[in-house]
Amino acid sequence: MMTATATATTARTPIAATLLPPQRPAAGQSVVAQRIADTLRQLQEHVAITRRVLHAGDSLYQAGEDFGSLHVVHSGFFKTINQAADGREQVVGLHFKGDWLGFDGIAAGRYGCDAVALDTGEVWTLRYDALLAACARHAPLLGLLHEAMSREITRDRDSLLSLCTLSADARVADFLRYWAESMGQRGLRNDQITLRMTRAEIGNYLGMTLETVSRALSRLSRDKLIAFPERGRRDVSIPDVQALHAYVQRSLTPSTMLQ
Repeated sequence: MMTATATATTARTPIAATLLPPQRPAAGQSVVAQRIADTLRQLQEHVAITRRVLHAGDSLYQAGEDFGSLHVVHSGFFKTINQAADGREQVVGLHFKGDWLGFDGIAAGRYGCDAVALDTGEVWTLRYDALLAACARHAPLLGLLHEAMSREITRDRDSLLSLCTLSADARVADFLRYWAESMGQRGLRNDQITLRMTRAEIGNYLGMTLETVSRALSRLSRDKLIAFPERGRRDVSIPDVQALHAYVQRSLTPSTMLQ
């Protein structure tokens, strides 16, 4: 696994000025996009930041490394991986712009998983002790930190619920829905997405085999919930994200779950 390269230096020094309250979303901007913009703005103005550019396959950190920093995705896509003692890897998380990485290292003082770039992206690295000191000086930062932790807990709970209650086809549909909605919430195109993971990685993340993922994608395509442009099967067209959501919801009805 490749090692990440830090390509930028510390950002602005912290300032003590009081920030204005979070602004209302601008016209055409989602609540999530505005929240991410507010978070990045406050971090930039109150905490020393190191910007790091990583490329596909680069490791941001690895399991067992000493914990000292948290990281915020500024651009690109990242996955987190747990590794069993026998060498098997399990993809346990997907992360988009505005997501935080490294919370698993706080309790034990060591990172508990690997964080790997899925394409070229940038992260903002914040020393944990400096972040806590900034939170003491500027209380709203502590709220941002707690909200980020809460979102991580909720995301983990939802992923577990999906694994335990959804059929294979519905799990794949829910995966595509989540990816598309995450893109749309960040102001990016979501009617056609480029999957940054192989089918094997998707299967690993969803608890199914590569063949099962491929069959599920074919059935979703047959039902016209998705389509594959000719130029490559990593590009997925999604005519209606809400149709995917409705499909997942239908799979949760008692009659469907008994099949």
